[in-house]
Amino acid sequence: MFNEQTEQWLRRYRPVDRPRLRLVCFAHAGGGPSAFRTWPAGLPEDIEVLGVRYPGRQERVMDECVDRMDTLAGHVADALDPLLDLPMVMFGHSMGAWVAYDVALRLLRRRRFSLNLLIVSGQVAPDSKDPARAFEDDDALVAEVQRVGGYDPQLFEDPEMRDLVLPAIRADFALVHTYRPEPGAPLDCPILACFGDQDVDSRPEGMRAWADTTTGTYTQRAFPGGHFYLADQEPDLLRALSERVNSTAAFHAFP
Repeated sequence: MFNEQTEQWLRRYRPVDRPRLRLVCFAHAGGGPSAFRTWPAGLPEDIEVLGVRYPGRQERVMDECVDRMDTLAGHVADALDPLLDLPMVMFGHSMGAWVAYDVALRLLRRRRFSLNLLIVSGQVAPDSKDPARAFEDDDALVAEVQRVGGYDPQLFEDPEMRDLVLPAIRADFALVHTYRPEPGAPLDCPILACFGDQDVDSRPEGMRAWADTTTGTYTQRAFPGGHFYLADQEPDLLRALSERVNSTAAFHAFP
């Protein structure tokens, strides 16, 4: 059941009358639900795709940005609370992998709700990552964004566009810089880690640390490309996700 908060925080690109499961997608730093707008066409028709609508960008550009994980993950968990009647899979890319992980932990500890599957992409486990740099000025921040890619370089050459997108990027990088997972029981769902084989920030050995965050099974898969491999490899990625979702163990939920 979608309520006002759910509509505020989640975008449905293809509503499904009788969904078999929901796939909740968390974008990278500075990104939003439009990163997943084409995904429904590449997935089975009974999977409902939901994109998380971070504040301060896209349809929520006028909303205040959030720069702390506690606040962001808490709001998203609240928005998902009415949707726990069906099996759920989460996919998070880059910063979104950490947000998805923290939301999954909150749902498990709050409601004893277990995901079918957590898919983390292009991001090592929080406890295995070197401390994120705090960028001294906007030029240094833009340089880092251009290093990892995912944005049109011309976006930062237009002063008005730069001023429009930088607040969300700045808040997201602050969130990553300050995030420390709270100690406690691990997840109990399977985790699939995906990454580009040329991504210097998501090496296979770093991705393997996700295995320590769950008592469930862990697998990983490399795709050709760099940090934003999922743009060029979208058909293969969605095919792999469809196969994995279909083979994932039965949904568990506890009252």
